[in-house]
Amino acid sequence: MTVLLSRSDLEALLDPRECLDALRAGSLASPGRVRPQRVRTDLPGPGTATALIPGLIDGVPAYTVKVNAKFPGATPALRGVVCLHDLRTGELLALLDSATVTAWRTGLAAALGTDALARPDADTVAVIGAGAQAHLVVTGLRRLRPIRDLLVTDLDAERAAAFAARHGGRAVPVEAGGTGRGVPPGVAEAAVIVTATWSRTPLLHAGDVGPGTHVTSLGADEPGKAELSADLLRTSRTFVDDLDLAVAMGALGNAGLGPEAAAGVISEVLRGTAPGRTEPSEVTVYAPVGLPWQDLALSWAAYQAAGSGTRFDFLG
Repeated sequence: MTVLLSRSDLEALLDPRECLDALRAGSLASPGRVRPQRVRTDLPGPGTATALIPGLIDGVPAYTVKVNAKFPGATPALRGVVCLHDLRTGELLALLDSATVTAWRTGLAAALGTDALARPDADTVAVIGAGAQAHLVVTGLRRLRPIRDLLVTDLDAERAAAFAARHGGRAVPVEAGGTGRGVPPGVAEAAVIVTATWSRTPLLHAGDVGPGTHVTSLGADEPGKAELSADLLRTSRTFVDDLDLAVAMGALGNAGLGPEAAAGVISEVLRGTAPGRTEPSEVTVYAPVGLPWQDLALSWAAYQAAGSGTRFDFLG
């Protein structure tokens, strides 16, 4: 029997603190012998199809296969399923809503990376793009460090206002001006900047951020998407979650940069085997693509907490 877990099921089952712990444990686990794959293809219409395989974590007796449809003009823009399989038999243990799993694992994993790279005293946060992933970044960050001031901006002013009200922050209208590249006043001065958009042109350049800033960019997860300019990535201490994927379809490759532009991989920083920020004044960047094992970390946690749940027999 397969457990079916909808968005509301997952939101009731998942706990941010427990998910942060699961993602941290996954980062510390031994690297798998199977390379993660992110397969993407354009469709005849306005969307793309993406599959992430296989989600593996040393010590977890299951694996995941995620299949997504991405249609930027639709609401929601991402739809799909995460298939959780028994690692020994292949039995389909659970079928989970991928939009929820993706938002939680992306946002909370980004919170871990942000906390590891930002200055210890960084307590002002600016969010560009007030969607589900940014919501989970802020949710996770508040469990890792204090946030004294939160600025939120989005092309949809109502969404920015709702996000700010939900998190006790301030909404800043995009049309307020700022750097001339669409960055409103105050946003570029924050100690931590989080971008989570569909942008295909850079939102931030090297001259837009001051010394000691940390930037986390979540938008560059497929070819053509770019939130950070090449000069910002090149002059900062930039970390990714997977070097090959970052060059093939992430922030580095989409900015025309190669692997030499990366200072390292975030899992090495979390394990303590590589330095993260080396001095207070340097600019750090975390630009993940998103990895299959993170889907497993959240899916396994939800499956373990599901109890009886809704079940369906696909072989019936």
